[in-house]
Amino acid sequence: MPKSGRQITVGALNLRRRRAVELRLAGASVSKTARKTRLSEPTVIAAIKAYRKGGWTAVPVGPRGRGVRGRQEPAAAEAAVLAAAARDRNPVLKSWLRALGRRRPMRLSRPFRLPVLRVERLPTGAVGCGGCVASGSLRAGERVRLEPAGRECRVERIVAAGRDLPLASAGQAVALVLDAPNGAAAGDLICAAEAPAQVAAQFEAAVLWLDQAPMLRGRTYLMRAGARTVAATVSPLKYRIDAKSLEHIAAEKLEQDEIGVCELELDQAIAFDPYTENRETGGFVLIDSLSNRVVGAGLLRFALRRAHNIHLQHLEVDKAARAAAKRQKPCVLWLTGLSGAGKSTIANLVEKRLHAAGHHTYLLDGDNVRHGLTKDLGFTAEDRVENIRRIAEAAKLMVDAGLIVLTAFISPFRAERRMARRLLQDGEFFEIFVDAPLAVAEARDPKGLYRKARRGEIRNFTGIDSPYEAPEAPDVRVDTAALTPEEAAQAIFAELGRRQIALVP
Repeated sequence: MPKSGRQITVGALNLRRRRAVELRLAGASVSKTARKTRLSEPTVIAAIKAYRKGGWTAVPVGPRGRGVRGRQEPAAAEAAVLAAAARDRNPVLKSWLRALGRRRPMRLSRPFRLPVLRVERLPTGAVGCGGCVASGSLRAGERVRLEPAGRECRVERIVAAGRDLPLASAGQAVALVLDAPNGAAAGDLICAAEAPAQVAAQFEAAVLWLDQAPMLRGRTYLMRAGARTVAATVSPLKYRIDAKSLEHIAAEKLEQDEIGVCELELDQAIAFDPYTENRETGGFVLIDSLSNRVVGAGLLRFALRRAHNIHLQHLEVDKAARAAAKRQKPCVLWLTGLSGAGKSTIANLVEKRLHAAGHHTYLLDGDNVRHGLTKDLGFTAEDRVENIRRIAEAAKLMVDAGLIVLTAFISPFRAERRMARRLLQDGEFFEIFVDAPLAVAEARDPKGLYRKARRGEIRNFTGIDSPYEAPEAPDVRVDTAALTPEEAAQAIFAELGRRQIALVP
């Protein structure tokens, strides 16, 4: 029997931390399985994942959450796990793994699905959509549907290893030559025309959280589903599932190794199948956009009904028309820094100069919005994330109205500032770091907040008992320990002039 903590990994997630997910997917308790097999829980889970990995189309992930290039063929993955089980001399585990292998015929019975990993030109000059068949089978000449675009076309050829095949089935790596002029794009899902996948941008999903930093409602992550990567915002976290009792517990965040059910809002629609209908196209991983580290894994339950009932209304007067009427380039000037660094003072001075130059502006100040838009939020990490999400969405609407928007918020987390930038088009978001060392900001303490925080009267205060993640590459940095507010405002205004945002006299 392996020592506790030993892991069997075959280019998959750190499966020690996936025990709860496997409990749900395999229909058996991990602790019960570990007792029966006399293996440590991480060994059991790692073995199961490695066995099943051959049929998954999700991006493989390494044992420490890092991406791994390449895949194992299903047979190789199965052989590796059975060999590991044999080394452990455990017939119970081997029988269980073989039982799980019976799902392979089920994959063939599902509708055809092929996530397009690449579009390549074949030696004959034709363009092929390459990928691994996730489920079902397909013959040359049959019609398929390209999702999420919804276009239908016919498969002219099926090519694998330089030769034509009459049939493509689950588990095969093939290239499909389509009769569509433009074919499919990388990230698309090729589906059977008579049974296409669903398309949506809002879901209910079950998530296993893997990272040491908690999953917070309102925070945006990258979501990898099949061959497509999109931005996904947790909104909201509905409940946490107790791993032992399966009880639903109200929660606002997920800690490491916890499972929860949440709603996900994507920045673009994806093609999917509910996990209960097709495991290959219903699973996903969440990735931290800053570190590119896998932080969660989950399964899609269903698309939210409102995702089908709400559509964007086309408006003839758009952002470009509003900006032209104001004769300016709309954008967001996002001032971030510690409390007492001088954000509000500098933002006020910059707005005065912009207004004097004839620009149409609006200043969103951290204290002011908490009297209305975010008055229901506190200062926990979860509430700070939601606070910035609301501000970013409000700023986006103001930019759409053609305004130059200034925001003065601590906005301590890089992830939320990056989320705000992603909401806007290139060249519309300027991160301005109002830089003041903690000692300088605390010495100023115009509102007496640092003194209260030091006495324990204020909790979750940035710089004292809550972190501030300084910008790594801000568009503008002003050192308010060395510059007066007027000098800092002048430096920002000059930069706006250089970038042709402001009219410099």
